[in-house]
Amino acid sequence: MNSLQTQASPLTAYRRSRGIAGFTLMELMITVAIVGILASVALPIYRDYVRRGQLPEGIAGLASYRIKMEQFYQDNRRYGTAACADGANSPDWASFTGVSSVFAFSCALSDGGQGYLITANGTSGGAIGHTYTLDQNNTKGTTKFKNESKSSACWLLKGDEC
Repeated sequence: MNSLQTQASPLTAYRRSRGIAGFTLMELMITVAIVGILASVALPIYRDYVRRGQLPEGIAGLASYRIKMEQFYQDNRRYGTAACADGANSPDWASFTGVSSVFAFSCALSDGGQGYLITANGTSGGAIGHTYTLDQNNTKGTTKFKNESKSSACWLLKGDEC
């Protein structure tokens, strides 16, 4: 063995003596690219997950509102005169307003107080751009889903299927 093969190069000796370890610029760029690709896939999925988690608040609110309307109808034989469930036996609507933090509810009478249409409009978070309806016959409907006008005879949560 000659003397050149047994001796380490000056750069290798320097690295061993200093204990230098680290990443090259290329390794860092590849890591950042991989993280960016993963984030571009994961972020929309997470936002959709949050949106779908907020939609049941509107549906639960519509169901609760409907129960109050039906109780009012049993007592008065109509859903209201000028507004939904108005009169002496009207429900405590103040307690109802806290049902959802991301939906606003409204009610409109039809057929001279013998019908109604309850609407839940998304007002904040992932619920913005969603509108659900419910009437006296328990007919469910979606009129707006993900900011697109829809005409569906059910409450859409995930896609175009009921």
